[in-house]
Amino acid sequence: MKKSIHPDNYRVVVFEDLNNGSRILTRSTVASDETTKWEDGNEYPLVKVHISSASHPYFTGDEKLLDIEGRVDKFKARQEAAAKARAAAKPKKERKSESKTAAQKLGAAPARH
Repeated sequence: MKKSIHPDNYRVVVFEDLNNGSRILTRSTVASDETTKWEDGNEYPLVKVHISSASHPYFTGDEKLLDIEGRVDKFKARQEAAAKARAAAKPKKERKSESKTAAQKLGAAPARH
């Protein structure tokens, strides 16, 4: 490990989560003007954070679950609608009976057996 690249001013700090009021006592180098009393009776610098592992949905299990089946159904419906739109956009091929009438219009007589 390289020397003199890491801070040496670590101290005990209280982090308070503003979402749910939970507090964590840990070591940090973060600066703080506020102080608070901890459970042990000592006063420590206080750092307020907007979200922590105590309130983040990923860690609390309060994640919003998506309806996987509904998403698949919507995807299939979009695919079917796109296929119908492609089919409607393609020019319709002439039918065999229509092509015979077109040949007759050109003056060619149909072959008889």
